[in-house]
Amino acid sequence: MSTPTPRVPPLRDDELTAEQRDLLSRGNLARLNIFRTLVRHPDLYRRWSAFGAYLLSQSSLAPREREIVILRTGHLCGSEYEVFQHTQIGKTVGLSDTDIAHIKLGPSVPSWSASDRALLTAADELHATQRVSDETWRALAERYDTKQLMDLIFTIGQYTLVSMALNSLGVQIEQP
Repeated sequence: MSTPTPRVPPLRDDELTAEQRDLLSRGNLARLNIFRTLVRHPDLYRRWSAFGAYLLSQSSLAPREREIVILRTGHLCGSEYEVFQHTQIGKTVGLSDTDIAHIKLGPSVPSWSASDRALLTAADELHATQRVSDETWRALAERYDTKQLMDLIFTIGQYTLVSMALNSLGVQIEQP
């Protein structure tokens, strides 16, 4: 759950240093409050954004699968900002409004395929116990190779971290 006002407000254009402006110029990031907030710590931002960029654009997970676990993680963490942003991204990679509504309900929705159910269960288990159960691991391993399984775990971990930061810093959804 986000705070009603930012605890750490996003930087305005007139507050940006040359270094921060340069960091935000990569990929049209300056329009989003998450980046305008996190760039207040340029060293951390630089290292975190490289990892995040890998997960979003180079991960071995298919984009639809990636967005399923990101949305489930954001929902489990109560991150309104994360869910809002990745709902938009999810729609661009093939998730329907029904899929997105079902992600919030979790793996028990009967219409999920076995592989989608395993992805959602992995997100739920990592959130609850910080470990994927043997049963879920076996279900995932039927479809995913070792590299994909590692990307899955790190994606869920990354978006748990991001959700904690967004919620704690009070990052607000951008106003149109």
